[in-house]
Amino acid sequence: MFYKDERLALFIDGSNLYAAAKSLGFDIDYKLLRAEFMRRGKLLRAFYYTALLENDEYSPIRPLVDWLHYNGFTMVTKAAKEYTDSQGRRKVKGNMDIELAVNAMELAPHVDHIVLFSGDGDFRPLVESLQRQGVRVSVVSTIRSQPPMISDELRRQADNFIELDGLREVIGRPPRDPMPERDREEEFAGK
Repeated sequence: MFYKDERLALFIDGSNLYAAAKSLGFDIDYKLLRAEFMRRGKLLRAFYYTALLENDEYSPIRPLVDWLHYNGFTMVTKAAKEYTDSQGRRKVKGNMDIELAVNAMELAPHVDHIVLFSGDGDFRPLVESLQRQGVRVSVVSTIRSQPPMISDELRRQADNFIELDGLREVIGRPPRDPMPERDREEEFAGK
């Protein structure tokens, strides 16, 4: 469903993609992801959207954000808002849908194909609008999780649905093998 000469842009809903990959039991290697879509067409931009907790001394996502920023991804971040719900539970809100939609609409005249990494049904009107502008839209998410991570409306609207689990071998990080027992003994013995 890709053409070598088409101008591509990736729009990655960071929290949604992370949740989908986690539900399938693998981690994404973003260097491999970028390389895969560079191979499929002329990759103009790869956007990554995420909200960050600014008041935390250490955010577990900060190293990923920094790595992506230095390795060809356009980072779009904003401060997440912390609040306490009616039951007294600490909640974090950091929706990036508007930022993603605005960037996609701005870039639409310059691309042939947008790949949206999200299963969020709120993006269905965006996909429909991009299609009216002549842009093909592929959506990457999963139906293999319980429940499926992609909304039925978004999947039906997309020109192409790409099953994230089908990309596992291409963009998944290889699992780390535990150190064999003999090597561990030698390491502890200082050999």
